[in-house]
Amino acid sequence: MDYSPIFNEVFKLWWLIPILLVIGVFKTPWFKGVLGESLVKFAARLRLPIETYHPIHNVTLPTSEGTTQIDHIFVSRFGIFVVETKNMKGWIFGDESQAQWTQKLFKTSFRFQNPLRQNYKHVKALEAVLDVPPEAIHSVVVFTGESTFKSSMPANVTTGGGYITYIKSFCEPVLSESQVQLAVATIQAVRLEPTRETHRQHVQQLRKRADLSAERKCPKCGSRLVLRTARSGGSAGNQFWGCSAYPKCRVVKNVN
Repeated sequence: MDYSPIFNEVFKLWWLIPILLVIGVFKTPWFKGVLGESLVKFAARLRLPIETYHPIHNVTLPTSEGTTQIDHIFVSRFGIFVVETKNMKGWIFGDESQAQWTQKLFKTSFRFQNPLRQNYKHVKALEAVLDVPPEAIHSVVVFTGESTFKSSMPANVTTGGGYITYIKSFCEPVLSESQVQLAVATIQAVRLEPTRETHRQHVQQLRKRADLSAERKCPKCGSRLVLRTARSGGSAGNQFWGCSAYPKCRVVKNVN
């Protein structure tokens, strides 16, 4: 049987291959994340004057647990704003005090870490390297994409360009110009080089921290951390890492 007519028809459709590959890339979480961060950068470039708000993007800082990765930092006399981006669709449910929030797409629901808690770690990492008052550093969360809040959100959790309005709501200078310049220089000096290898190692550390079976050491005394469950209070039922040397050492760390 002569298969050449079939092969000829297949070869005529060669142009579909790169199109399908591009469509596949567009649907990946990686591309959605890059797109969301690009939209935040673009909006900031238009509405946050660079001479007043100094932007620093994709900042990886070393921490006692490995590294932490900050999407965007804007340094100004009105404060330092640490911005976490979430490119998500659907309905978003959550409360400031909840460890997990919910994304609902049609009849399917997905749980994800409270971005305020996630950004709290970023803020603390920045506090550790900067010589500025802690109250001068502000946490901001921005959801990009076609998402709608179905819960009442605090002012620092926004959609689209709402994060810029929030940043501009701070009108009183809290830092001098020399403090601003020093903060920018310090961040640039202590950040890890923004390379693919840095990102790869950061992702590996995130996976290790998510593995509850992996051994962890107390950052204060070096003893083994033990996975425990809170029995009372507002965190009852939630798991946490506690130092095995308790009560001599009372170090406590969140699971996520």
